[in-house]
Amino acid sequence: MSLITETNQQYYQGAQPFVVTAAAGQTAFVTTFDTDLIFGSSDPTNVDYALNNFKVYTSTTGLPGSFNEYTSTYTVSNNTINFPGGSPIPQNSYVVVQLKTLDGGKYGNSAAGTGFDAFGDTVEENYGGYEYITLNDAIDNFMVGYVGDGKILQKADKSDVLFFAKRSLQEFSYDTLKSIHSQELTIPASLSIVLPQDYVNYVRVSRIDELGIKRIIYPVNNLTINPYNNPVQDTAGIPTQDNFGEDIEGTSITEDRWKNANLDLLNFNLLNNFDDFAYWWNLYGFDGNFNTGKLYGLDPQTSQINGWFSINHREGKMSFSNGLANKLIVLEYISDGLGTDLDTKVPKLAEDALYASILYNIVSVRANQDPNNVMRLKRDRSAKLRNAKIRLSNIKLDEIVQVMRGKSKWIKH
Repeated sequence: MSLITETNQQYYQGAQPFVVTAAAGQTAFVTTFDTDLIFGSSDPTNVDYALNNFKVYTSTTGLPGSFNEYTSTYTVSNNTINFPGGSPIPQNSYVVVQLKTLDGGKYGNSAAGTGFDAFGDTVEENYGGYEYITLNDAIDNFMVGYVGDGKILQKADKSDVLFFAKRSLQEFSYDTLKSIHSQELTIPASLSIVLPQDYVNYVRVSRIDELGIKRIIYPVNNLTINPYNNPVQDTAGIPTQDNFGEDIEGTSITEDRWKNANLDLLNFNLLNNFDDFAYWWNLYGFDGNFNTGKLYGLDPQTSQINGWFSINHREGKMSFSNGLANKLIVLEYISDGLGTDLDTKVPKLAEDALYASILYNIVSVRANQDPNNVMRLKRDRSAKLRNAKIRLSNIKLDEIVQVMRGKSKWIKH
């Protein structure tokens, strides 16, 4: 059977139309979207109505502009919209189920007032979904292909397969699948932003300039540090405790000095402290006019003007240098692929590697297994993982040629 089950209208518009032909009317409408219907309430005045990821429209003619949102009682079960038996949709009526989309869809009657368009991003979230297979489908496929009489695994609990599938997906997400997320944020006056809920590690932090171009912001590395503990000490240097015997935590003097140093640098107020002045002079090579750089001995690690960031693990935040206050940035980071249901999917290019990883992990933890068989499965997993990395690297010959063409140019000054 075909793997594509949606019609073009369902995929591109997020709409599924129905025409009632039964003389007695129709009470049940079965939707076949790849996206499950989410139902909160059929009453627009109910707060749960906003949870719906769809809207229902009806028309007596089916002509453009003739549809109105259906706001009477209905329920949803297993992607089937059910109307009360005493109030069926009459014969020759037109019904459209519209998933929420960024443009509101084609069936909302905006002339009837605000709130009659299906605004949301449900349709857009489904775009490009064919390149993935859901984790549940991958597990079902593994049970069919690898478990049973005459197969590699005579028996395997589905719970074990689920566990190793999730573990494999987590490991793949770090360096194979590159499950990169991004957030567009504005740096507040506090110079700190909270790390995303599904954050595992950062990939890149960029400042976005007025032209929309990324300007890479670099980590502080050896310039400064965010101390994890800041115990308050007595005059003898011994940490003090509260009434419960726990160390009293103070504010970080290191972080305060770093912010002040950046502020002084921006305001050219360096002469108040000779140590600061000497440090920034050596770092940037400013002359008396503060506008000429000296390249000899310049440290490439700190020779940039886009600013710095650091990870404050104590507070679970990302901190930035003073010059980035109120600037627009994009934070790119990786997750483990299991943070939300939406992430629990596997690129088809890595599907075979996932099966090999599940198989190896299940066999390797079982007692009395043939070591040669375990090693064979391990080599097979490694080989398929390499293939997945190559496939997902998405390197195109034309792009390589374009880059190499630029290497033959002489740069003249």
